[in-house]
Amino acid sequence: MPITEQTVISAITILEDGQLQIRRSRRIFDGATMLAEQYHRHVIAPGDDVTSEDARVKQVAGLLHTPAVIAAYKAAQALNRP
Repeated sequence: MPITEQTVISAITILEDGQLQIRRSRRIFDGATMLAEQYHRHVIAPGDDVTSEDARVKQVAGLLHTPAVIAAYKAAQALNRP
């Protein structure tokens, strides 16, 4: 069987302050048998540019990151700066 590779968004976690934690999985297969899986995680804050993200991530960010959520996130960040 040929060795193939698959990359998928395996998790989108929504935090209380509106941040999205994205987990991308890279899977290596020998036919139908998964040989290995690696994870990469990154965070998208309200107001961040999502144009280069996966379609599902864009959709979730579009629904969640309303102007009110973005404003609240930025206000909280401003309070936490030294």
